[in-house]
Amino acid sequence: MSQILHVTINGTSKEIAIEPDEILLDILRREGYKGVKRGCKEGTCGTCTILLNDKAVKSCILLAAQTENCSIITIEGIGTRDNPHPIQQAFVDEGVVQCGFCIPGMILSAKNLLDNNPSPTKDEVKMALDGNLCRCTGYSGQIKAVLAAAAVMRGEK
Repeated sequence: MSQILHVTINGTSKEIAIEPDEILLDILRREGYKGVKRGCKEGTCGTCTILLNDKAVKSCILLAAQTENCSIITIEGIGTRDNPHPIQQAFVDEGVVQCGFCIPGMILSAKNLLDNNPSPTKDEVKMALDGNLCRCTGYSGQIKAVLAAAAVMRGEK
C-alpha cells in the first residue's frame, strides 16, 4: 500500500510515492540523486551518507517513511561544478578524489562536523570520517582536506 512522503531534498519540497518498507537510499536514487551510493547495505561503509535534519546518517538503513517532514541534503545540494563547496574544493585540491565512490559520503560527514565544529582537531576529523570507508587511498589526504576546508570556511585562507 503506497503512501506519500513529504520531504525537503536539497531545499526543494517534494511529495514522493513510497512503499512502507522502502529504504531512503532507494527512494533518493529513484528520484535522481545518484551521488548517494549503494555500498554495504548495512550502514558500515558510508557511501550512502546524507544529512538528515543537519545530521549525517546512513540512508541504507533508514526507512524512507521515517523521514516524513524532514530535510535531506545530498551531495548534489551542497555545491556545483562551477561553484563547489569549500569541502569539495579542498578534496580536489588535496588530490584525494580517485574513484569517487566514497567521496560524497565523506564530504557530507565532513560538512556535518564543520557545521557543528568549525575548528576541529585532527582526531575529531578522524572520528567524523570513521564511518566512511575508502579503498583507493589512505585517509591522511582526506583528513588534511577537511582541515584545509575548515580554515577556508573560517575565512583564514
